[in-house]
Amino acid sequence: MKSLSKNWMTEGLIDFEYKKYQLMAYLQETDRQFRATRLYPVLGELIEHHRHLHEFRSGKKKLNELFPKSLTHVDLSKAQLHYRPLESEGEIVSEINQITDFALPRLEKKIKEGRSIYDYVEEHVEFEPVGIQPIYRREGFVLLTQEQSSDIHAYRYRSGLLQIAGERFRSVSLWLIGVFQKTLIKTLETLKLELIREIKELPNPATWRLHSKQSFPIDETLVPIGKRLLLQHVKE
Repeated sequence: MKSLSKNWMTEGLIDFEYKKYQLMAYLQETDRQFRATRLYPVLGELIEHHRHLHEFRSGKKKLNELFPKSLTHVDLSKAQLHYRPLESEGEIVSEINQITDFALPRLEKKIKEGRSIYDYVEEHVEFEPVGIQPIYRREGFVLLTQEQSSDIHAYRYRSGLLQIAGERFRSVSLWLIGVFQKTLIKTLETLKLELIREIKELPNPATWRLHSKQSFPIDETLVPIGKRLLLQHVKE
């Protein structure tokens, strides 16, 4: 998928019509991704673009407060002074404001669509333990299955803490270790035992089943949703 640069609004030609074309082409691509129920990375990108534009708008408002102003009148009844700016914002800033005003509501609409798809997919997946779960759950396995498939995608996961701007956030890494065929003999429980025998540094791993009742893209949708569900079950 062709993505939109983080600094798309200020890169290259700063012209409203040109930036409008850039944005609409990107949003058309997000439509194609959403129609295929592919949520990531597009949904995350949309949220980031919206955040950057919102921060620009907020920062711009604060910047305006620093421009030189002249006193126009005094409101004695409210004990307030009223000013007007002495300088205009300039053509470039005005163009960027126009781009921002155009882009924000359209990004918000797409984010809402993406979250609706996310909610729909989440309603059609099940996340549950396989066997008895240990107290230590920061490492283990996730076994991904789909209703109409005999494939079992086996993932190993590791959870940790990230510190960003003085705040701690829990994160989880997930990587594929194999794709197996479910049979009458090879059940999720027997596969778990096989993985324990092969990966000896995890003698008693937490193991979870992520099951999809419908067929959804694995890497772009089920795995990201599985990571979020996993974070809800993994504790310090």
